Amino acid sequence: MLVLEDGSLFPGLSYGAIGRSLGEMVFCTGMTGYQETLTDPSYHRQIVMQTAPQIGNTGWNDEDDESDHIWAAGYVVRDPARRPSHWRARHSLGEELHRQGIVGIAGVDTRTLARHLREQGTMRGGIFSAEAMTDAATMLAAVRATRSMEGTALAHEVGVEHRRVIPAAGLTRFRIAALDTGIKKNIQNLLSERGIETHLLPPTSTFKEVQAVAPDGLFLPNGPGDPSTAGPLIQLVTQSLSQRIPLFGICLGNQILGQALGLRTYKLRYGHRGLNVPVIDARTGRVAITAQNHGFALDAVPGQSFETPFGTALVSHYCPNDGTVEGLQCLEVPGFSVQYHPEAAAGPHDARPLFDEFVTLMEKGRES
Repeated sequence: MLVLEDGSLFPGLSYGAIGRSLGEMVFCTGMTGYQETLTDPSYHRQIVMQTAPQIGNTGWNDEDDESDHIWAAGYVVRDPARRPSHWRARHSLGEELHRQGIVGIAGVDTRTLARHLREQGTMRGGIFSAEAMTDAATMLAAVRATRSMEGTALAHEVGVEHRRVIPAAGLTRFRIAALDTGIKKNIQNLLSERGIETHLLPPTSTFKEVQAVAPDGLFLPNGPGDPSTAGPLIQLVTQSLSQRIPLFGICLGNQILGQALGLRTYKLRYGHRGLNVPVIDARTGRVAITAQNHGFALDAVPGQSFETPFGTALVSHYCPNDGTVEGLQCLEVPGFSVQYHPEAAAGPHDARPLFDEFVTLMEKGRES
């Protein structure tokens, strides 16, 4: 049984591990890339529901993980594949969920569930099976006892505890510091391919520890939790901007940069999660189809320039679906960020050249 905090009940069949899972109930519209979704640290403490009705057709392989394990708290699908069919598959999705202890549920009316979350907003939920499936009142009490995502700091739970170096592929052209708030493996790959040596630092790092790397740039990756709780990271970014260290932020990194520039964040009704979200570049009018995964956004006006402690900045990108901020561009210091995922391994790849823009920014930084 899937139980939502408003008392809604969705029956189904056990899928993966049995027992109980609790977290924020969200839906993802991606028709592919479920392995990347489940292993994305940004889904920490969230129960993910797939709107695509058939999931698991390509099984589970050894190459597509975005981290070393599944981060999603639970998984909800309608029609799981009876058997995987792909040359890279090692076993089925259900077997991997069971192996990693991820409690899931199948056979759910996911269309109704998606419409419910769209209208009522994301909320806390729980999946209960076998002995954990008790009476409705007891299960609902367990759901309502879990923490809300608002005001919850999670980045420190997914990052590295000690500095780790990802070498450049071939000749090292640049060295960067990356604050690990949940960095995905494909981000590391795309940086490495461009001759960038990445020093992954714990999210609790100080600016002195960033300086000790002697970086050509600072990278702020994706990550889970409420961005308004990232006070120390915001302060670190403020110090970095003051020293004119070239900066590139993605997702949570966009929200951290925005707060360092003086903007505020707010929680979206049901967030953006999927592989088909349009984004408009306010500077050129060009549209990119993007992958996204976030439940919070920056409060600003698309296309508007605004004054910051570091000079003028621009709300450079926005989503035409709801007008939310999708990117920032600093005009007087070397820094930019986007809310979406240019590294999305499952696609689309429209925004991948943003990594080249980061390289260009660091080249200019060396010249100045």
